[in-house]
Amino acid sequence: MKRKMILVLITVVFIITIIPIEASINISTNNEKSISNIYDCIYNGRLEERNGIKILHLNGSYYEMGYQHGFLLKDDIHAVFNAFLNWATEKGFSYEDILQKWNIMKPLLPECYIDEMKGVADASGLSLENISVLNVGFYLIINCGSFAAWGTATKDGKLLHVRSHDLPIKIMDPNSGTYLVETQVLFIREPDGFYSSISPSEPGIVSVSDGFNENEIAVGMLSSWTNDETFKGIGVGFRIRMILDTTSSIDEAIDILISNKTLGYNFIVSDAKIPIGYAVENTANISYVGTWNSTSESIAPFWEIENVVRRANLFVDTKTAETQRKQYHPGKFPIFSIILNLNKMSGTSISAARTWVHFTAISKGIESELGNLDLNKTMTILRDIYLGKTDFRFFFMQLLRAYSTPYQWVMCPENGDFVLSFATRDKNAFNNPVHYFNFYELLDENS
Repeated sequence: MKRKMILVLITVVFIITIIPIEASINISTNNEKSISNIYDCIYNGRLEERNGIKILHLNGSYYEMGYQHGFLLKDDIHAVFNAFLNWATEKGFSYEDILQKWNIMKPLLPECYIDEMKGVADASGLSLENISVLNVGFYLIINCGSFAAWGTATKDGKLLHVRSHDLPIKIMDPNSGTYLVETQVLFIREPDGFYSSISPSEPGIVSVSDGFNENEIAVGMLSSWTNDETFKGIGVGFRIRMILDTTSSIDEAIDILISNKTLGYNFIVSDAKIPIGYAVENTANISYVGTWNSTSESIAPFWEIENVVRRANLFVDTKTAETQRKQYHPGKFPIFSIILNLNKMSGTSISAARTWVHFTAISKGIESELGNLDLNKTMTILRDIYLGKTDFRFFFMQLLRAYSTPYQWVMCPENGDFVLSFATRDKNAFNNPVHYFNFYELLDENS
């Protein structure tokens, strides 16, 4: 409590020193959005740090949350933007190219998220165009692994939702020398009139990769390259944000995932109230939705695991798989295919065999403790997977640094408990200490 009061006092003192008390301030560059009392706006947002983990609390209208975000993380937002641009350019994505994609997507995006990005832009000093490019481009190049387990698969029957966010940890702002992973933050959002949620992310990012909300809905995305894609839809990060903000049931969440689709993605989405989890696969024109015993989950070489759904960066359903790779089996000789980069996924140089080994390593890890999964065991398994302990082929891939991880976490949406690990500039998340939090306790502390 003392630490929180100090943070609030410092923030208020800083504002008082730069803004006249009597002013009613319009902070929008285009006068479309304004804040009549900037003190109340900033006071409703709060940045704290616990054991090296930054936690950002956002409250109010979407514009107000964006302004709090931009004000409290201004320097980090600039570092993230510069690091992202440098990395995207190296990957062959120009600023102009990403902006063009944003302009195609923008007409379908709910206005509230544009308002929020305006708030981030106004407070941080970057332009709305900059923030828009960052939010769309960030999800064009991303890998991940994810699963959900419940019922007989877990020790107490409670649903556990798991995600490893896979991205190079060496992405750096060439101007400041700040590494992207050094800026990571836990975002707690309480938007007026909508649901509260929690998710790890980067400063400047309004869209999101994963998280869970107060209605026990959890969701996370994984890229899955395909030759069936479009940009006439809603970017994946914004669709996940929509789920966290607006849904209270698994059906509502799935409806958002399979609407206004764009590129190839897998999702794990779960509802701890039932409990149940689903795998969702999307191309621009095809969707697959299935739980653990759906037919597609057990077509060889894939296999079902009771009360578990899991995914890596490849499609399992036969129809979606046809848009991704020439043969359904991802590779009968994985190491050979990986080394020679055979059996490529559509639109990428990544071998399908590589993602198949990742899927297998995840599956073997789950099966090693099936029926005994709890928060601690599941986090240990997740770390063991990425350390190569569950599959020797994945071990050799990791020797080549095939997968690096900015963060990993295991969530129990029913009671709000979660365990989280963030990477540092020299260590992946799976090599760094883990931290325990409870979402609902963090919410109560902010009220």
